[in-house]
Amino acid sequence: MSLILGIDPGSRVTGYGIINQLGNRCEYVTSGCIRTSVDSLPDRLAQIFQGISTIIEQFSPQQVGVEQVFMARNADSALKLGQARGAAIVAAVNHGLPVSEYSARQIKQSVVGKGNAEKSQVQHMVQQLLHLNRCPPSDAADALAVALCHAHTQQSLIKIAGARSVRRRRIR
Repeated sequence: MSLILGIDPGSRVTGYGIINQLGNRCEYVTSGCIRTSVDSLPDRLAQIFQGISTIIEQFSPQQVGVEQVFMARNADSALKLGQARGAAIVAAVNHGLPVSEYSARQIKQSVVGKGNAEKSQVQHMVQQLLHLNRCPPSDAADALAVALCHAHTQQSLIKIAGARSVRRRRIR
């Protein structure tokens, strides 16, 4: 059993999702959004930090996955997004949690099967994979997708490590 916190950072809305990884299975625990209520960027970053800290204290996840910054056209937006990521990462690290980072393409590939999937496809697959009654809100679905991507990556690494140890035993 391993609780994984996925974070989809944003300077106005930061999505979070927690899943419980049980071997090859993943179960939904909770998800939601931290909506900042102030205009000042430093105050928004403080709200993100405090929100993530509260979630960590409440649910005690063992691992954290965070989406990397996606740079499209607006450098100012990317910088604010990077600062929001930083606030979330520092909250996790302050609680002694290991943090893994994934690109949007990796997350979509892991959950949908193609790296250029639409947001609606991600929402639908998160709903299906976690057996939810309805699609979660977009930011929460993205955060759950990050957590699922982390779980899938960890499972793949375990399988690779197991295959290597089996091969080593055969060679000897």
